[in-house]
Amino acid sequence: MRWLTGWSTGTPRPGAPVYEALATVAPIAARPLWTGPNPLWAVGDWRPEEIRLVILRPGARPVVSTGPTAPDPVEDTPATTRLAVLGHCGATDAELAAGLAAARGGAVRHLTAWPGSYTVVLRTGTRSTLLLTDLAGAQPVFHTPWAGGTAYATAALPLADLVGAALDTGHLAARLACPESPEALGTGTPYLGVQRVPPGHVLAVRGGRPYLDAYDEPPGAEQPRDEAPAIRELTRALLESVRSRVRTPAPATDQTGRARLGVDLSYGTASATVALLAAAVPLPPVSPLPPVPAGAPGASTGSAATGGRSTAGARSGAVKGSWAREAVQGPSAPEQLAAVTLGETEAPTSLALAPDTPRLRHTVLDPGPDTLPYAVLRTDPQSGPLTDEPGPELVAAARAGARFDAGGTDHLTGYGARQVLDGHPARLADLIRAGRPRELLPPVAALAGVDRAAAGVLTGALRTPLTVVRAAHRLSRVRYAEALDEAAAKLTARHVPDGGGTAGDRSAVDLAWCVPGPAARWLSDEALSSVALRLRLAARRPAPEEHPGAHRARHALYRQARSYRTLLHAAERPGQRLHAPFLDNQVVRAARLLPDDVRLQPGARHALLHAVLTGAGRTDLPPDWGRGPRPDRTAPTRAGLRLAADGLAELFDAPLLAEAGLIDLPAVRAGLAHSADPATPLSPAALAGLADLVSTELWLRRLRARRHGACWTGLPHPQPPALTP
Repeated sequence: MRWLTGWSTGTPRPGAPVYEALATVAPIAARPLWTGPNPLWAVGDWRPEEIRLVILRPGARPVVSTGPTAPDPVEDTPATTRLAVLGHCGATDAELAAGLAAARGGAVRHLTAWPGSYTVVLRTGTRSTLLLTDLAGAQPVFHTPWAGGTAYATAALPLADLVGAALDTGHLAARLACPESPEALGTGTPYLGVQRVPPGHVLAVRGGRPYLDAYDEPPGAEQPRDEAPAIRELTRALLESVRSRVRTPAPATDQTGRARLGVDLSYGTASATVALLAAAVPLPPVSPLPPVPAGAPGASTGSAATGGRSTAGARSGAVKGSWAREAVQGPSAPEQLAAVTLGETEAPTSLALAPDTPRLRHTVLDPGPDTLPYAVLRTDPQSGPLTDEPGPELVAAARAGARFDAGGTDHLTGYGARQVLDGHPARLADLIRAGRPRELLPPVAALAGVDRAAAGVLTGALRTPLTVVRAAHRLSRVRYAEALDEAAAKLTARHVPDGGGTAGDRSAVDLAWCVPGPAARWLSDEALSSVALRLRLAARRPAPEEHPGAHRARHALYRQARSYRTLLHAAERPGQRLHAPFLDNQVVRAARLLPDDVRLQPGARHALLHAVLTGAGRTDLPPDWGRGPRPDRTAPTRAGLRLAADGLAELFDAPLLAEAGLIDLPAVRAGLAHSADPATPLSPAALAGLADLVSTELWLRRLRARRHGACWTGLPHPQPPALTP
């Protein structure tokens, strides 16, 4: 896990503990980026090109450096400005210097417009520090009070380690009950006192006090948006994001033998789009072969007779004056990309998504028992990595790790495309609010067609359209406070959806300001009541300015970014970098320009990505590209649950979730027993809820087994805090 941390001190309070003396506390194995009373460190396996620093002093030109350097011996003045960019950033040194110069006037939004995924830290003078999060939430920032000031980091666990924070079981209940509801989650974390900076915000620490402010507001729904300019901007942004990663130089310390570049070639159009764009990026010419060492066969060295000049080649001696000419090397083959597909129960169709692409070296992995979900429960559940926060990716880490093992040192994925491009069902209410009810016809007709094939003509032709349109009209009219009070009442009464029913029923459930998560059905009454109280308190606050569909879609993206970050911590290999270009700032901004009616069209994501590839020069794809059948995603999950039945029974024999009063233990055990029975049908939502519960229990056990103070030096060693309700 890579993270950066620092703090900004305020006025020391009387009687502060000895361990809060700043000179004695520092992260373990950290690289100082700048020192002084408000230091900044980079911790973990950062590559040199991922650490870029800019210093601007009065009367001098900006100084840009790459990689860890020795701390600047010159003491900062109130007019000194520093910029640190950590992560993958496609900006040039000149762009970084110009960005720092512009930021002196107070503007910071331009610092987030470069290609890549990175964290920006800006220090002005000696008492003001600004940290910028990204728009999706894949590069978060956390902060907590400490030593009379504020400590910050890009990971919550080290801050909890620093201040000795206890576990916030109320936040865990909110994550399980309403994982996409900001009204329930707030800005908290699983650790008491450690706060999260919302995506698209800047954390300003001035004189030790934290201040939050939004630096990027999404465009209003009333602004007219055309489809063609939006697709052109999306094509440009996605091309820049992929190109900046493909042209990243290979790390000099990579000894794994894996390919430099890798891509996911799964059964989705998002990963296939990234693979095709990466394969089409022209790379610089291959560097010439290294010089032959002296004394080796064919080596030539300068001599006194030639005035110390090296000869062009060795003399053959066959004909007077002849020279042996070096073999002319033909043009080298283009660098290949390791395209990885994890085989499923059905025949792989991924090759049809990337036809005629010779630069892709396709590998289909055999899905053995060790790559199934819940495989970790068949060994030692506490042997896996401890992630910053819990997430369902913990139970699928072995499955993802198998793909990444066969991938490249820089591995590109399609994570986040669905949330960035798709039309959330709640956007149907936005169309009604905008006075465009006729544009509901195509998406509602598509839902009716699906239900007609699955549940009969009567359901598809009558019940589904009425249910969806009625729910959309209701969401467009309901007041924000009334919607939250109603959601709180349903939680208290345990009226939570089970994820079953038709596609129209599931879409109608999503047409609400707040929707319970798939694990809510297994929570205890006390946990649901605590979450309901959070919703009632949030109902007394001002309503969001954006429409409910845009609000729900934005927080669905935040949840996906949190899941992707958990996947990085759980499955990324040492020295490897996973990339999700769809979560970059410029791609998220470009996707915001797409009109709602375009997003809500049937097959909108496939059509948009097809248009992106066409604009990038890939014109040979068929019109129905990406619309083929998908393999059954629930089959591997059910197989993994059956094989891990004994481990699950042992895990929930005396679970920490029950000790904290979060779950209804008999109901959870019954759900696990049903999941292991192949004759019992389970909806995808029920499987997702079980994954949330099992991963949270795994995370709690790994957290309890962890030694306090593992991230810092100079701290005391108190006993680990117990779970607090």
